[in-house]
Amino acid sequence: MEFGLVPQDEEFRAEAREWLAAHAEAGQDRRSWERALGKAGWIGLGWPEDGYGNRRATLTQQVAWAEEYARSAAPPRSGHIGEKLLAPTLLAHGTDEQKARFLPPIAAGDELWCQGYSEPGAGSDLAGVRTKAELTADGYRVTGQKIWTSLAHEADWCFVLARTEPGSRRHHGLSFLLVPMDQPGRIEVRPIRQLTGTGDFNEVFFDGAHARVEHLVGGAGAGWRVAMSLLGFERGVSTLAQQIGFAEELGRVALTAVTTGAVGDPVVRDRLVRQWAELRTMRWHALRTLGGAGDAGAPSVAKLLWGGWHQRLGELAMQVRGAAAGVGPADWSPAAPYELDPAQHLFLFSRADTVYGGSDQIQRNIIAGRVLGLPREPKG
Repeated sequence: MEFGLVPQDEEFRAEAREWLAAHAEAGQDRRSWERALGKAGWIGLGWPEDGYGNRRATLTQQVAWAEEYARSAAPPRSGHIGEKLLAPTLLAHGTDEQKARFLPPIAAGDELWCQGYSEPGAGSDLAGVRTKAELTADGYRVTGQKIWTSLAHEADWCFVLARTEPGSRRHHGLSFLLVPMDQPGRIEVRPIRQLTGTGDFNEVFFDGAHARVEHLVGGAGAGWRVAMSLLGFERGVSTLAQQIGFAEELGRVALTAVTTGAVGDPVVRDRLVRQWAELRTMRWHALRTLGGAGDAGAPSVAKLLWGGWHQRLGELAMQVRGAAAGVGPADWSPAAPYELDPAQHLFLFSRADTVYGGSDQIQRNIIAGRVLGLPREPKG
């Protein structure tokens, strides 16, 4: 399958490429960058509704924008959690008042979001969350802990899956709350320091944090349904853009193999060819399922494909470099953080690809139950 674009799509792609070339600078302040994107109307292209300060774009135009962004020198997005996850969820489950309050600031790049799902002891097992939200006279009081929360140190808001029905178990009695992060003494964000001294993830502690009743999405006790709906939105267009980055990483690994002479090893050559062929297969799968909201297994299949693929690429990146792959920067000091080089980052970060966003075991269970109709695995 090939993905054909009409002339209007090519014009849109050219506009996107020209704008990115004029405005994107690696290393620039990410919050300012989000506002620049919003001012130019590049946030919210895929929303099924306009009128929130966003502009609409066809599915093929969304793909064109995502691919051009991946090819550019633009900084990593800080607003993608709000734009790609929360916004579609509000459009599907939110009230008119919630849409009017939260979508315009997302489209403008003014408010950043983080996701309060995973907890210690409840990562992929999302139904095991223990964070509680007690209904009081002036709203909800949220108490508990979330972990591995990306961008929590920058976020203005957090959407939190919490237990609002005392004594409830598993996916029953959960609610989806929108919680402001600026609550000193009630919310504490602690970076999770890595061996390099940097901190990409965070722990978030809620100690009676306040959430307004009107910021409950989907109704009390409907949190599981809303949360599962949210997880289904990350498909299609974002996967195709992700694959542009994967292709560039594969190209760098292949070039390194030539430079170091590792390409002379027939096993290495075979692995390089397999990585290329599997990446093409992932693209065809993404194109086939693009826009297929009714395909319950598509996101899980995609996750299984790219998670393992990316992990194997990280291993290959280290293999073709040889002993140099394990050497840190020459000016390294225990007292100061340092950055991994691209190959080291690829190898270490990809170890988590088969865990975060739902582990491979969880994805296989989803495919078995929702697609193949197999009976549930007996417990105990």
